[in-house]
Amino acid sequence: MSFFNLSHSPVLNRFSARNVRRMAQELERYERMFSGSRGYGFFDWDFEANHIFWDGAFWDFLGYDERDIKRFSAPDVMFSLVHPDDRENLDAVTERHVKIDGPGDAFFRIRKKEGGYVWVAVRAESQRDEDGLVLFSSGVILDITKLKEAEESLLASEARHSRILTASNDGVWEWTAENGGFHFSSRCWEQIGYKGGDDDVTRGIDRLDVWRDRIHPDDLVFFDKTLNDHFMKKSPFDVEYRIESKLGEWRWIRARGQMHYSEDGRPWRMSGTNMDITDLKRAESRVIQAKEDAEKANKAKSEFLSSMSHELRTPLNAILGFAQLFELDTNLTPDQRQNLNEIRKGGQHLLDLVGEVLDLAKIESGRMTVDEALIAPLKAVQECVGLVQTQSDARGISITIDSAVDETKRIIADTRRFRQVLLNLLSNAIKYNVDKGSIHISLTETNGACQVSVADTGNGISDDRKDSVFQPFNRLGAERSAIEGFGVGLVISKRLVEQMSGEMGFDSVEGEGSTFWLNFPMVDPADVENAISKEDEGECNDDLVKDELQLEFEGDRKILYVEDSLPNQRLMQQVLQRYPQLKLTIVGDGFSGLFEARANQPDLIVMDINLPGMSGFEALEILKQDQTISSIPVVALSANAMEHDIKAGEAAGFMEYLTKPLDLAKLIACLNEQLS
Repeated sequence: MSFFNLSHSPVLNRFSARNVRRMAQELERYERMFSGSRGYGFFDWDFEANHIFWDGAFWDFLGYDERDIKRFSAPDVMFSLVHPDDRENLDAVTERHVKIDGPGDAFFRIRKKEGGYVWVAVRAESQRDEDGLVLFSSGVILDITKLKEAEESLLASEARHSRILTASNDGVWEWTAENGGFHFSSRCWEQIGYKGGDDDVTRGIDRLDVWRDRIHPDDLVFFDKTLNDHFMKKSPFDVEYRIESKLGEWRWIRARGQMHYSEDGRPWRMSGTNMDITDLKRAESRVIQAKEDAEKANKAKSEFLSSMSHELRTPLNAILGFAQLFELDTNLTPDQRQNLNEIRKGGQHLLDLVGEVLDLAKIESGRMTVDEALIAPLKAVQECVGLVQTQSDARGISITIDSAVDETKRIIADTRRFRQVLLNLLSNAIKYNVDKGSIHISLTETNGACQVSVADTGNGISDDRKDSVFQPFNRLGAERSAIEGFGVGLVISKRLVEQMSGEMGFDSVEGEGSTFWLNFPMVDPADVENAISKEDEGECNDDLVKDELQLEFEGDRKILYVEDSLPNQRLMQQVLQRYPQLKLTIVGDGFSGLFEARANQPDLIVMDINLPGMSGFEALEILKQDQTISSIPVVALSANAMEHDIKAGEAAGFMEYLTKPLDLAKLIACLNEQLS
């Protein structure tokens, strides 16, 4: 429908034919414009007739046809399409426009034919009579849905950023090249204690100058460099610095920003945020201090353990060393040999305690290392059973082994540590068993894993003590019995197993016995990478074998022993007296050792580490620099037996590093190696 319909024009006859044609062309042009204006509508509201004339494609755009548009000529019908939430406001705008001369602008939602609403804008101008009453109101109506959505999205974004900044407690700042000024949000000033905003601080002075004056002098240089690099090199502006607060304390600020450049490449605007990271820095400082304290405590612990190990091993060297010498005497009476066994047993007990405490300390500090190798589990079990067979026979305890594993497969573990765990379980199964009891060892394979179980017929573990089984130095009440032990063997065993990627656990019934088990994944040796050591073929045998105490070379050899402890001197003297071809010279300090080495040119030097006046390391360094004696092999024999002590000795240039208590077999093996 169009209110530019020529058939309704009462003045057509007043114009000439030429004017009529021109007018018709103009009207047709307007008609095309209105028809092609998708989303736009044009209206003329006759207030006297209460009728609205519509033109344009607006209603077509909303899905309405010609019959619908005729109905919309009634204002009440058209107003019924307005969203209920917008009607009150539209009525108010219309009433104000009618009563007060001026443009009538309104924004509201109107319903589409198929449902849903679009946002529209209306702009109207009115024609009034001489009394000011509106005769006609004409204007345009257009779809502004996308504009409204963009506006709402922008408002939502601004609100979201506002919430984020409020929640983050960050301050906002901005520099602009237009006026060369800095703007700091009030939050920036609140971060350094000024509740009233920057006016309390600046008092008319440039904000940036005031802020820079408060930055810690040690941080200002780095701040300026970071800012300059951002300007010139476009590197990120992200800097942490200290700034003085209102109360005079140093607050930590993390500033981040981004420079925006003009089309010709000049800095134009820079915006950023300030984050108060004071609490984070304080927490970081506490963590660093705690780490340093822990490192100091760990160092003190290591020094204590090293000292304890040294102080215990030194007297044990005499106890176990002389005991080994006596064992080689075939003239001992049975009572004397029994006494000797008790001496060696007690000394070994103390040495085991030292070793287990050191093992536990290494595991807890993460310094325990394992060397992976392919192990045949059944073979390892059989070898360990052989080592404890004497103990079990003494109490009439039988040991049986039942294996259902594939003998071609292997487990991956540290050979020495795996046997250490097995020996601990077997030793416990004997110690805590009843006389004439039994131990059953079973090897089974489930889901690609080998489980080794050691079951005894002892008294078992009560339910109230099961949670304490793997606690260090907790012997579950056995400390009041005659059974020897320290309460750390199971703890060490479990942690060693876990470090070797295995599992360890137990089941126990009070009055019936206990079963401790180990789980290790099984592999086919052909599938294992070369990084794994070859299969261990050696046997675990720590017994003193007399055949191992034979020298394997001919001719005399001169040995210089540098040792300040008189008992240790006598021990070495009595050991080597058994070998007439060995000529022993003993001195008590490093200076005398160097003099003796230069004077008599020994074939081998055995040197303690903790010597008076000059340590063994210092003596070795001087010796290596003297061409006349630098080729003499030097072997360390020390009670400093920690892992780092041994590595330090090897790095210093000792040919071998023997530890106290002296092991005669290892000493003779060393002599054979160095003197052959």
